[in-house]
Amino acid sequence: MPRSTNSVASRRRRKKIIKQAKGFFGRRKNVWTVAKNAVEKAMLYAYRDRRQKKRNFRSLWIQRINAGARQNGMSYSQLMGALKKNNIELNRKVLADLAMNHPEAFSAIVQKVK
Repeated sequence: MPRSTNSVASRRRRKKIIKQAKGFFGRRKNVWTVAKNAVEKAMLYAYRDRRQKKRNFRSLWIQRINAGARQNGMSYSQLMGALKKNNIELNRKVLADLAMNHPEAFSAIVQKVK
């Protein structure tokens, strides 16, 4: 019996990868073997960086809160400790937004916990 291949499924599988490689540079966008490797690597980066994005934003928020706190005569750790002690449950995202966009409101919070 002759060997049969499912060329419809194979082509569909290849087309899916080539479609995902749209926008890549050079042979990465249209040569199957190169595109397959490029798309696999891109997927790994996407998976990894969805988690790293959370770390990066938390780090950015902490830097912004620290800068705002130091303008009001406190360090970041002193401010966070004082907020916990006074049962003020504002998360870092909100505090960073206040420090950047509403410095007078942030100053009021700092003065309350001092």
